[in-house]
Amino acid sequence: MTAPTSPGDDTTAEPDGTVSTREQQRQRVIEAAADLLERAGRDAVTTRAVADMAGLQPPAIYRLFGDKDGLLEAVAEYGFAKFVAGKHAVLDPVDPIEDLRAGWDLAVEFGLSNPALYTLMYSEPAGTESAAFRAGLEILRGRIRRLAAGGWLRVDEQLAAGIIHATGRGAVLTWLSFPEANRDPALLTALREAMVTAITNERPAIQDTGPAAAARALRANLPGETTLTSAEQRLLREWLDRLAGDH
Repeated sequence: MTAPTSPGDDTTAEPDGTVSTREQQRQRVIEAAADLLERAGRDAVTTRAVADMAGLQPPAIYRLFGDKDGLLEAVAEYGFAKFVAGKHAVLDPVDPIEDLRAGWDLAVEFGLSNPALYTLMYSEPAGTESAAFRAGLEILRGRIRRLAAGGWLRVDEQLAAGIIHATGRGAVLTWLSFPEANRDPALLTALREAMVTAITNERPAIQDTGPAAAARALRANLPGETTLTSAEQRLLREWLDRLAGDH
């Protein structure tokens, strides 16, 4: 059995004589739980099984995570961090719509490759409050902002984010609910293209004559504007919202 090296110390002596920190132990337990989750499903993720895989005693799980729910929340956060690590934010894509497709495909591919982890990620509320989730959301918002700035976006940015998220998550969960024999890749393509059609124009709308698209494009570029005061930016945004027809 492992034991602290000294009262109140944050290190633990391992059976082989090495010393590990609390954070190293947490990471080892999280990775063991994630591996067990993917190989055997959520029911197999017991404190004893995870502790055995991590080379610790079961009480260590409670010391590190409070309880099993705390462990599962940590695994969900780990899943979002793993997903974000595989994402690539292209700051100036040649084709912003193809960049949108690529981002959607990447998110769906992650879900299909990590089905149990993906399902857990969206069933544990703490996961969607993590820094990793927020980082992934910022990458998505960046894609949407570039679409808006180029006049490609046909809906409000917040609505676009909701549609992208809902179609991607729905695609993964629907695919996983089907028997393998009934899984048709055409479903994923159709959902992706429905998403693209729902939130983008066929050509940059700022080339159109109406004020709504131009207002959306100008509004998307406001965060980088330094000439106007905060009060002027708020007033201009209110006007642009009205011109865009969002409010």
